[in-house]
Amino acid sequence: MGDAVVGTCSWTDKTMIERWYPRDVSSPEARLRYYAARYDTVEVDSTFYGLPQRRFAEQWVERTPPGFVFHVKAYGMMTRHEVDERSLHPELREYAHEVSDRGRVKHPEAAMIERSFQIFAEELAPLREAGKMGGVLMQFPPFVTALYADKTREALEYIEWATGQLARGLPGSPMLVEFRHPSWVTGDQCEQTMRFLSDRDLAYVSVDAPQFPDRSTMPAVTAATAPWAYVRMHGRNRDTYFARTSSAAERFDYLYTAEELREWEKPIRELAAESERTWVMFNNCKYDYAPRNAREMAAILGDAVAPRQGDVPSGDAVAGADAGSDGDQLTLGV
Repeated sequence: MGDAVVGTCSWTDKTMIERWYPRDVSSPEARLRYYAARYDTVEVDSTFYGLPQRRFAEQWVERTPPGFVFHVKAYGMMTRHEVDERSLHPELREYAHEVSDRGRVKHPEAAMIERSFQIFAEELAPLREAGKMGGVLMQFPPFVTALYADKTREALEYIEWATGQLARGLPGSPMLVEFRHPSWVTGDQCEQTMRFLSDRDLAYVSVDAPQFPDRSTMPAVTAATAPWAYVRMHGRNRDTYFARTSSAAERFDYLYTAEELREWEKPIRELAAESERTWVMFNNCKYDYAPRNAREMAAILGDAVAPRQGDVPSGDAVAGADAGSDGDQLTLGV
């Protein structure tokens, strides 16, 4: 029987800074300390857009208490996304690749992808050495599907290869696998997907997302396939989920109601019963929505929530509804 830990997928979004943090909490150091006094975990999403930098990882370690856990999102190239050429680490520019008209890196050579895994691990070493490195979120794009046998096999072979890369660079940091195409959990494929993950101790990432008539988004399927279970709450804003918005916060502009959060109480408790720890992360990081919903979810889960690593300062508002983020490199979350 395990427990649950609740947090958010950013502490640095611009609108979150403006709405959630008190006005006197105005520096990157103060914001992370403020956040870590209220939550025991956070997801670093900026690393999807550019490889992490050691100096930031060192600051994250210094600014958080013992027991605090950072889950880190994989760099886009590591999950088969096209990345902005401007974001390339200087070392990666030496490898063969193409660039699209939009300035996106296409068809990187295998050695380039492998080196991105190595740099990712090297720069995050301070987190691992301090015992604050959680899982690596591998969020695959919607075009990685299980619709055809050859494509399914190719995707699974890549995940297996990536597992080895992470095991070498960040031993002890589990891979958290988030699919973005529902074919992975449709019909007989669902059992096959979960068996593949569980045989390798890879954590299936359960998601809450808007649902559409064409079933184009991931359904709310839960499964404990590893010692850790992981849930990401993306919000249910159907108008913005597929839109080209000016920021990720606009895309995930959604405040869950108490009733919607309670829909997840039973599934999360079941995950906690089947795993050592279940992480529940809110990605609706516009305004104070994510920290507010995280606090509400923790209250709903009650005794299933792990004891706090630190004490919340007296007088803390339940929703964190004051006005505040970073050592994080960017303020985006996907």
